[in-house]
Amino acid sequence: MHRTTPAAGSAPEGAPEAGFRHQGCLYGSDAEFLAMAVPFAQEGLRRGEPVLVTTTAANLGLLQAAVGADTDRIAFAESAYIGRRPAKLADALHRYWNRHRATAPTGAVRVLAEPARAGSPGEEAAWQRAEAEFNVSLAGTHIWMICPYDTRTLDAGAVEHARRAHPECVVDGEVRPSGEFTAPAEAGGSGEPAPPGSAADLFRFEGDLVAVRRHVLERASALLRSENTVTLFGVAVGEAIAYLLEHGIDRAAVWVRPAAGRVVCTLHSDRPVDGPAFYGLRPAGAGLWMSDRICEWLDVSSDAAGCTIELAMTAGNPDGA
Repeated sequence: MHRTTPAAGSAPEGAPEAGFRHQGCLYGSDAEFLAMAVPFAQEGLRRGEPVLVTTTAANLGLLQAAVGADTDRIAFAESAYIGRRPAKLADALHRYWNRHRATAPTGAVRVLAEPARAGSPGEEAAWQRAEAEFNVSLAGTHIWMICPYDTRTLDAGAVEHARRAHPECVVDGEVRPSGEFTAPAEAGGSGEPAPPGSAADLFRFEGDLVAVRRHVLERASALLRSENTVTLFGVAVGEAIAYLLEHGIDRAAVWVRPAAGRVVCTLHSDRPVDGPAFYGLRPAGAGLWMSDRICEWLDVSSDAAGCTIELAMTAGNPDGA
């Protein structure tokens, strides 16, 4: 049976959304962004649904000017200050829905979420995995979320991924099923991470916690701001090793390097962990709580190629300059 899909700003009057609704939107101009965002937000307000918008500062300004008097009824936040990591964004959205669903007439909330896409290639890969994982981690909610992708700044790979990660896409103001959508269970992972620059940078962890921590501290001490920061980074990596051990993984490649203004430590085992590995609403392991609090970036992935943990802290000279 053919079903006509309503436009982005439209939905059956008074009816709650059927579970999590996840849409992508490719835009190449300010006008295209507003053509999607304005009706989506205004229709949500008309139906009494809480509306959260997290996007770039420039887009926030555009949308606030366009909605005028309705600005005070919409929750705005810059992408740089909310959910800078995939798991944090998923958790923030879940908490937003829990906080507002009881008072929303339809039981649903609307979210326009454009994450801050900056950092290493590994971080971009993590965001791409997260878009697919949102279909699982937020499946039990009544969130209608549109994820904008600015084709003026993103590469072709990110644009292609947008089509694969979203069951629906907003095109010219209409919602259309995405023929390229790949279900999370079929999406696969990013494979083994890029290797270190030289063999000297690589450490083979084979159960010796003291040795791997010494290796990390030696590499990080020349890159991080202070001795205290180096110590904290060592604690975070130690927690990551503990997570691997909890899952029966006692061998891994470990390397530390500077990347995109950060010091990054990657741990990779060719053995995957059992069950979901992404960190957030479905925790990858209790031991990672400390790593999450210490690090600016934390990502966990597991697939047929193995398990990879990536941690990062802002780099700087040891003297703080």
